[in-house]
Amino acid sequence: MSRRFEIRRAVELPVPPERVWRAIATPEGRAGWFMPGEDSGVDAEVDPPDRLAVRFGTQAMEYVLEAADGGTTVLRFVHSGILEEDWGDEFDAMTGAGWDLYLFSLGQYLRHFPDRPAVYAEAEAPAVPDAWQRVLAALGDPAEGDPVSVPGATGVVDIRTEHHLGVRTADALVRFHERSLIGLPVAVGHHDYTPGADPSALTTTWTAWLAATARS
Repeated sequence: MSRRFEIRRAVELPVPPERVWRAIATPEGRAGWFMPGEDSGVDAEVDPPDRLAVRFGTQAMEYVLEAADGGTTVLRFVHSGILEEDWGDEFDAMTGAGWDLYLFSLGQYLRHFPDRPAVYAEAEAPAVPDAWQRVLAALGDPAEGDPVSVPGATGVVDIRTEHHLGVRTADALVRFHERSLIGLPVAVGHHDYTPGADPSALTTTWTAWLAATARS
């Protein structure tokens, strides 16, 4: 049975609307904090730099940007639509938590890596029951603010919640996702700002790391 859903968020971002616009409205900008995505097959209402609304299938996302004091921006975000599958409250909880992470990552990108070109890569862990605990153990079970090592770099934990852990290095944002509530395996998303970074190589590295972690 289908049902409607709506997720609303508001965040303050550390740069003017024009710079936020580049991060939300272009594939290269979205690679820095979300996913590049494809513009084909997406209906968009574009009013730069104030409003972007996109619709795909039965779902829609709206971004409204408001200039604020000190050269900052308030972003008001809505993800809404119709769920055709038999989802319960777990969809709203996990999707809302996911947007909390992505919008936090948007702020981190704009604050620490402003206007740097990015590539995005992702990988999934093997579907073992305790995969999330194994990933946390491999990272040293760190708290926010703790140093941590990831493949090829060291960084600091910039966010940790029940279902997410984020690491910021000198040249990347790395995000771990625990997705058991929606029946998906643990995943990692890697936003890399190193010139010439190869997303395929990053995916290969993370796939191997997650597989080794599952066997440990």
